[in-house]
Amino acid sequence: MAELFSDAWMKSYMTEWNNEPELSDALAKINFNSRIAYGFDKEDQPRAVITIENGKATAAGSYNGEELNWDLRASAENWQKWIDKGIGMASLGMAYVGGKLKFKTGDYGAMIKDPRMASPFVKSFTVMGRVKA
Repeated sequence: MAELFSDAWMKSYMTEWNNEPELSDALAKINFNSRIAYGFDKEDQPRAVITIENGKATAAGSYNGEELNWDLRASAENWQKWIDKGIGMASLGMAYVGGKLKFKTGDYGAMIKDPRMASPFVKSFTVMGRVKA
């Protein structure tokens, strides 16, 4: 069993990311390139990072000081809830406004206003749920 955001978990997440057309193909259409980190809200640094090039995940694993475009933080309990149940657009907005999902790096407002990015972002939570933990 791989622990959430461990190196092994992230490698599985990368595979699942690339296997989901509503995520990888949708982001490829807008030439999305980014380095996205994930972690827990009370920690100084993120736990893990995934590198996206033209919508496809090309690398994933433990965070090692990489420069980030996005750094997403939440409590372990909230991450697990979203991974187990997914998250919709309304729930995402409530999580952000209520401080349950924090963007230490990245512009939530710009992302959520662009459906070409917002829909894949929401889908990424569903894809996390496919990772065997």
